[in-house]
Amino acid sequence: MKRIISCTVQNRGGVLNRITGMFSKRHFNIESITVGESETEGMAKMTFVVNVEDEHKLEQLTKQLHKQIDVIKVSDITEKSVVARELALVKVTATSQLRAEIQGLIDPFRGTVVDISKETMTIQVTGKTDKIDAFILLLKPFGIKEIARTGVTALLRGQQAKPYVAEVSSLTI
Repeated sequence: MKRIISCTVQNRGGVLNRITGMFSKRHFNIESITVGESETEGMAKMTFVVNVEDEHKLEQLTKQLHKQIDVIKVSDITEKSVVARELALVKVTATSQLRAEIQGLIDPFRGTVVDISKETMTIQVTGKTDKIDAFILLLKPFGIKEIARTGVTALLRGQQAKPYVAEVSSLTI
């Protein structure tokens, strides 16, 4: 089962290498990874998409991440309400005769042309992974020259519903 794991880490050299090394040693395959500075100075946010076989392996993974010195916080956000996006750049063969037809495919996906040459167009599209996959599938007949994808990056949506916990006051009799 695919899981989205979000980590807040110290933003310093070697952190990414140590964390991905831990994944490798324990035979977890990282399907995608995004890393960037966070809102807090000196911290970075990492988002991993990992295929994990079962709950026990997931628990093992999160415990191992927590043990890493530079890891501040680890969250499995797969089943939470998240905003998740991916960016793709797709370079496609585009002669002058095909450009209008390709543009007709770009618009419904809210893509933008970021580069154009005599024989190619490079299109940027963002969204959920299945949207990116569908867009690429539609462009295949035109001849895809190159694809670069960022992988999923995600944040929890606004206020997450928290389980209700009743406060119990102690009574003295």
